[in-house]
Amino acid sequence: MAFSHVPVLLRETVEALRIDPQGTYVDCTAGGGGHSAAILERLDTGTLVDIDRDPQAIETLRTRFADCANVRILHGNFFDLESLLPQAGIDGADGILADLGVSSHQLDTAERGFSFHLEAPLDMRMSMQGVSAADVVNTYPKAQLQKILFTYGEEKFAPAIASAIVRARDRAPIETTTQLAELVRSAVPAAARRDGHPARRTFQAIRIEVNGELEKLDEAVQGMFRCLRPGGRLCIITFHSLEDRIVKKRFAALCTGCTCPPDFPVCVCGKTAAGRLPMKAVTASQTELDENNRSRSAKLRVIEKV
Repeated sequence: MAFSHVPVLLRETVEALRIDPQGTYVDCTAGGGGHSAAILERLDTGTLVDIDRDPQAIETLRTRFADCANVRILHGNFFDLESLLPQAGIDGADGILADLGVSSHQLDTAERGFSFHLEAPLDMRMSMQGVSAADVVNTYPKAQLQKILFTYGEEKFAPAIASAIVRARDRAPIETTTQLAELVRSAVPAAARRDGHPARRTFQAIRIEVNGELEKLDEAVQGMFRCLRPGGRLCIITFHSLEDRIVKKRFAALCTGCTCPPDFPVCVCGKTAAGRLPMKAVTASQTELDENNRSRSAKLRVIEKV
């Protein structure tokens, strides 16, 4: 099956990377290769490393870039970038990109179980391995479910939704996306059903839990930054406030220098800024919003290693 994905903030991201035709660039979440293809167009003798945890994405990338000798494709999680790059013979990168969103392919392929609009088995695993959404929904204690919904979905009706899930699974396992979506709909007040699909936050929360999207994100950002060569840039595209706060906070910390009180005549802390922010956060243009509604919550943040 072809792995399709419409890359968001494509022009803005490629420009922010300031691509050197002889440089080395890493697309940590390559997906269908949209961003990668745009990077590759600007390379001459440079190298592109594509990484993805989704085996269907890897298959697509190998087919798409089969004739490109300067593209190296690695199956893995960008959380492990520092150990993955040596496998490709890379000791540092001039630019790194991580798009933290769910791909169009994953959302639109019913059997992957990401969408509350499509009837499918509850899955949501980006790697297609490990604990699935069905495991979370049917085995997690009520208190843990409630915490996940509130923390990862910022769902104010988390107690009611968690209770509805537990009552339903006591009768029979919850096996499909539409079963879960209907449970959420029935658990929230009628007014909440008019403000977009009421299951959106629940599906987001369970997806984040299944894929560990936030658990090690801060550590992963630091790892990606360490892989940069001096002057290199790290571009991260986020899609919701939880992950964006983590990225923003870590970028700020990396750009923080001396923390001595202002009345100290000389610095005694010895701290220097490791990076700088070359630009403010970027969101999709109206043109892109009109063409791709999924870009509405995308936000690009960039840090440069000094």
